[in-house]
Amino acid sequence: MQTRPSTYAWFKSSYSDAGQNCLEAAPLSPAPGIAIRDSKNPTGPALHLTPATWTAFVAHL
Repeated sequence: MQTRPSTYAWFKSSYSDAGQNCLEAAPLSPAPGIAIRDSKNPTGPALHLTPATWTAFVAHL
């Protein structure tokens, strides 16, 4: 069972800029995967990615 996005353990990259132009990510537990959201809208929607999709996303960056 997933918890609400507001209770996820969100983190930002150390490469994030001061203007907050970045994504935040959080591991999903107990289901495998990663949630991502816009750091400028922390109460907005979160996109849930499978581990394979997250790996492809990071590789593309």
